[in-house]
Amino acid sequence: MNTVPQVETAQLSDTDLDQVSGGIGLTASAALVAGDGALAAGLHAESGPFALTGGLGVSAPFGGAAANAHTTSV
Repeated sequence: MNTVPQVETAQLSDTDLDQVSGGIGLTASAALVAGDGALAAGLHAESGPFALTGGLGVSAPFGGAAANAHTTSV
């Protein structure tokens, strides 16, 4: 009697793998953070091999002011 577990494997096409992994649909998220005189917002969207990320931050520490913006597209 053989007690070794038997595992069967199957080959998946790229199309089938995209359907399983969620690679076809659109994924999006957003964030808004505030506290201690600072405000930040961010957005990220992704679909298949494409992604877009953007952010904006503003702060006013000790009476001064600073602002920055960041975007990345791949």
